[in-house]
Amino acid sequence: MDKRAVILAGGKGTRLKPYTISLPKPLVPIGENPILEIIIKILVKHNFTHITIAINHQADIIRAFFGTGEKWDVKIDYSLEDKPLSTMGPLRLIPDLPEDFLVMNGDVLTDLNFMDFYENHIKEKNIFTISAYQKIEFVDFGVLNMDSTETLMSFIEKPRIPYNVSMGIYMVNKKILQFIPYDQPYGFDNLMYDLIKTKNHPKVKVFNGYWLDIGRPDDYEQSINDYELLKNKFGW
Repeated sequence: MDKRAVILAGGKGTRLKPYTISLPKPLVPIGENPILEIIIKILVKHNFTHITIAINHQADIIRAFFGTGEKWDVKIDYSLEDKPLSTMGPLRLIPDLPEDFLVMNGDVLTDLNFMDFYENHIKEKNIFTISAYQKIEFVDFGVLNMDSTETLMSFIEKPRIPYNVSMGIYMVNKKILQFIPYDQPYGFDNLMYDLIKTKNHPKVKVFNGYWLDIGRPDDYEQSINDYELLKNKFGW
C-alpha cells in the first residue's frame, strides 16, 4: 500500500524572522540541509512513497528545490494556494487524496515512528489522530487554591504543570473533508471544534521522544545546537 503524506509549507514564517527574510521557512537550513529536506528524508525512511507539498509563499523557490522528488526516490507534487488557507483548508484543494493519509507541518523535527503512527491510525479506524507532546509549565510562585469564601484550601510551592500540545503531525481519514469549506481559510482549531461538536472525536497519541517546532528564532537556534544529536538520531 502506498503511503501518502501532505506537508503544509505555505506559511510566511513571520515568527522566524530575520531568518526568513530571503528564504521561505521550509528552506531554512539546519546544518547542511533545509528543514523540509530533512522531513522528506525521514518520511522516505518510513516508507512514504508520495508526498504532496502545500505551498503559497515563495512557492516557486520550493518547487525549484524539490522538483519531482527523484533525488530522494519519492514522488513529490504540489498543491498551490492562491491565498492563505490556514492548516486544514489546503486539503480541499488536493483532488486525489487516499482514504487515510499523513498531514504535518513543514517545520517540525521529531524522531516519531511515522510508520507506526500511520498503521495504528488505520488499525483503530480513527477519523483523525493527533500526535501530542507533553510540555511542562514551571510556575515560579506559590499557588494558592481557595474556595468561594476566600479560605485557603491548599497550597503548592512552585508547581510543575503538565499539559499536552499538538505536535503538528496528524493522521487523517478523508471523511474530515466534509467539514472543510472549499478555498476558504480553515484551521486545525476549526476542525477540532467541528469534530467534537459532531461527536467525531479525534484520538490523541502522546509521544515522549524528540520534538521541536522550528517556529521561532529560539527554537531554530536550539535545532542548530542539537545538530550533532539529531544527526545520530536520524542517521544523516
